[in-house]
Amino acid sequence: MRCPGCQSENPSGMRFCGKCGAPLANRCPKCGFDNPPAFDFCGRCGSPLSHSKTAFHERPGRAAVPTQAVLSSIESQEVPGGERKTVTALFADIKGSMELMEDLDPEEARAIVDPALKLMMDAVHHYGGYVAQSTGDGIFALFGAPVAHEDHPQRALYAARRLQDEMRRYSAKLRAVGNPPLEARVGVNTGEVVVRSIATGEGHEEYAPIGHSTSLAARMQVLAPTGSIAITDTTRKFCEGYFTFKSLGPTVVKGVSEPVAVHEVTGLGPLRTRLQRSASRGYTKFVGRQREMEALKHAAELTKAGHGQVVGAVAEHGVGKSRLFYEFKVKNQSDWMVLETFSVSHGKASAYLPVIDLLRNYFRIANEDDERTRREKSRARSRSSTGVWKTLCPTCSPCLASSRERIRWSRWTGR
Repeated sequence: MRCPGCQSENPSGMRFCGKCGAPLANRCPKCGFDNPPAFDFCGRCGSPLSHSKTAFHERPGRAAVPTQAVLSSIESQEVPGGERKTVTALFADIKGSMELMEDLDPEEARAIVDPALKLMMDAVHHYGGYVAQSTGDGIFALFGAPVAHEDHPQRALYAARRLQDEMRRYSAKLRAVGNPPLEARVGVNTGEVVVRSIATGEGHEEYAPIGHSTSLAARMQVLAPTGSIAITDTTRKFCEGYFTFKSLGPTVVKGVSEPVAVHEVTGLGPLRTRLQRSASRGYTKFVGRQREMEALKHAAELTKAGHGQVVGAVAEHGVGKSRLFYEFKVKNQSDWMVLETFSVSHGKASAYLPVIDLLRNYFRIANEDDERTRREKSRARSRSSTGVWKTLCPTCSPCLASSRERIRWSRWTGR
């Protein structure tokens, strides 16, 4: 059976494409008629069948986001009562939108609000979230469903920070042309929900969650100070160390019997990986891996002798690659300048993210540094590095070729 989306051949009897995940049945979303795979329009009612063309919509420079084919796959599974999941819900809206629109023509209001909504949605999509609903002056988004991510609380807060940054830039542009500025509020909560498809009429179905945790996220958005991100204590525990927080104190929330601890997200924390977070709890004893450690030590000795080395560790997820390099670094870093960078799952949309992170570490640029501070640190570090190369490099001739040798020498020796 040929997939109508990616044209891959699938064995008979399969309900979904093994390559792209699209439903193999070319079913009309309006009347439900099962059309031949090659049809673009329904043979019974004439409605377009574009939902079956692809399983995911790739946006240039952004993570893949769920589209109608994903929802169709979920609907066709016919899970009784829906599916229970732990997700992170995000609500964002424009503060004072009613007052803003009061004196504006609807077309003028749309011209101001629609770009803001697009910025919000793009921020969610960038980190693999799913926009479940647009509320007119805001959005409701899910992280962890329908596409599961183990780090969905962190993704939600990264998206919330990106959303606020983009809104501030957009507000500055509005102010520059004489329009009133816009400010957003964001609320986030993590908890269990039941996600299911709801028929809203005329063959249209909506993928939506039901649960107390979603309502609590909406309450957080209302409690958030203008231009900020408010979260519950549950989300804070999942993201401790990855972000910094300021406690807003226990707050009485409508529909909740006990006061809820509310926190404001104030910035990025020092942690990037789960291994770093485990350090605060203490690592288990490192045993074995003698052969791998000897291989790393041998490569280090060759490098000291002037023969540059590159070592790569390849293994299944979770068997201890990061721990191996951590142990080697702890035992040998006194003789080297160590620069670290990480590839994170939510950074797939930025190809150069590890390189940027490496340069930030080298120039000792902190998250809170402004543009001027970053420029000064980069210049100072570059000048000091040049002096070190001239002092220590064995090929210290000032010609261009020797300059390249100095750079190559410092790169391999770490000095």
